[in-house]
Amino acid sequence: MHITEKQLKLITETASQEAIKAYREQESKQQKDKHDRRLRNIKLLLRNYRMFILHCRDVKQDLIELEKPKDIIAELEADEHAIEAIKRSKERTLIMVNFINEMLDVYKLICERSIKPEVKRRYDIIHQLYISDKEKTAKEIATCHFIDERTVYRDVNKACETLSALMFGVDSIKFNG
Repeated sequence: MHITEKQLKLITETASQEAIKAYREQESKQQKDKHDRRLRNIKLLLRNYRMFILHCRDVKQDLIELEKPKDIIAELEADEHAIEAIKRSKERTLIMVNFINEMLDVYKLICERSIKPEVKRRYDIIHQLYISDKEKTAKEIATCHFIDERTVYRDVNKACETLSALMFGVDSIKFNG
């Protein structure tokens, strides 16, 4: 079977178009996955916020304690590595908590300045659900704000979108097109 030049050109163009289409679909899926991962990370940070705060309360003192020389004459090198790993983990946690606090302060300011009542409510919901010393359930928050419990979760999702933009910058924004 012999393929004419015209047929070859048509096959090449069709294959190229399909390859480009497949590439764009794959890239779009990767961007969506990246965006979804960032939202999950924000929610994970918020869900663990109280634990991080407790962990960081005594971090400065812990770091000082880890720096003190040990009385053990022959300290195993593995122990040294473990101590360094613990120090790095504590330092990273402290840095992350400070960053989260800064972004929450910015988000609070954004919400307070909004003229939309639902935007003002979102910070309060995030605060009561994840940040305040007295944790409340979504049902309690819904009752307090005279909204449906599902609205609480929608507000959390919208708040996380904004927090994602604050924490991850322009990379977190999902562009259509």
